[in-house]
Amino acid sequence: MRGRDENLRGFAPVYHPAGFDTELRQALEDLQAGRWWATRDLLARTGGDWALRTSRTQVLATAAARSDVVQAWLVEEPRNPDALVMGARVLVERALQAHRGGHPRERALSDEAYHACRLASETAPEDPVPWVCLLALAQLDVRLGYAEHWRAAWEPMLPAGPWRLLYRVRERDWGNREAYHRMLAFYYACAATSPADALVFAQWVASWAPEGSPLRILPLYVRMEIYRRRREAGPADPLLRTQWAQEPVIWEVHRAFQGWTEDTAGSLGDLNYLAHGLWAAHQYDGAAQVFRALGDYATRLPWLYVSDDPRVAELGVREFVRARSECLSPARSRTVPRATPRPRLV
Repeated sequence: MRGRDENLRGFAPVYHPAGFDTELRQALEDLQAGRWWATRDLLARTGGDWALRTSRTQVLATAAARSDVVQAWLVEEPRNPDALVMGARVLVERALQAHRGGHPRERALSDEAYHACRLASETAPEDPVPWVCLLALAQLDVRLGYAEHWRAAWEPMLPAGPWRLLYRVRERDWGNREAYHRMLAFYYACAATSPADALVFAQWVASWAPEGSPLRILPLYVRMEIYRRRREAGPADPLLRTQWAQEPVIWEVHRAFQGWTEDTAGSLGDLNYLAHGLWAAHQYDGAAQVFRALGDYATRLPWLYVSDDPRVAELGVREFVRARSECLSPARSRTVPRATPRPRLV
């Protein structure tokens, strides 16, 4: 067990992008100090473990986007496929940050990132990460200026979107977690779509994802995004938070937890969304298992969204600690009946 039943009072969660990945933590420290050798060695060891490669490059790029350390690596090893992928990752991250901040260079950064992704995909044609990066850029095309971002879905009733890019990822890594989250980000951002489209997509994915797959948690992410938007729109609805204990959400929580084990625990984000869903659905035993798997670690979301004031970080911490304490308390041993599985999506 990663977690432990320590004294619940005074517990302070740990927030770190590397989470349980100690090798990634060491590479991050070197990267933040301006050294790229540990990143090179880490990605070489990661090899063709595409799930791990995707998550590691994403975390590394977020840190590297604040410096020129990856550019220095590219100067030294311009033909290294890992360096080219990291270069693309960093440029995509900067384009996304420019979009969020309304920076005037957003378009230029997006174009630069696009070409870097194409070069990386040609250098390492078997690697899904460059195609994941192109999917990430799709969310910047809010007015659908590029045809590749608006393709008919594979199945009727699903919303159009960057399906060809998703297909390219699936050819290389069928269940790539980040790719499906990037599709959700596209549906949130696109002027022609909405969170309702994201929910339809997430429910479709969860309907065929195998037990224990992180893809089964996708609907919980969308439900939280819908909750956040409704709450921001106001006025406050005291019953809004009860949705996790009602159909169809309670069934989505149950399906997300089916087949879950600590051996297939998933990312910190997935564990936090799953723990929240189980706790809010009054599935305390299941939530306790997930909290124990988390150990000391937490993520800011979704707890900040369900706190009294999402603008105050400390309130999100309190929400996490409160939920964790309730579920790990020796006095908490009951659960409500699980939802009966249903064959339909909604």
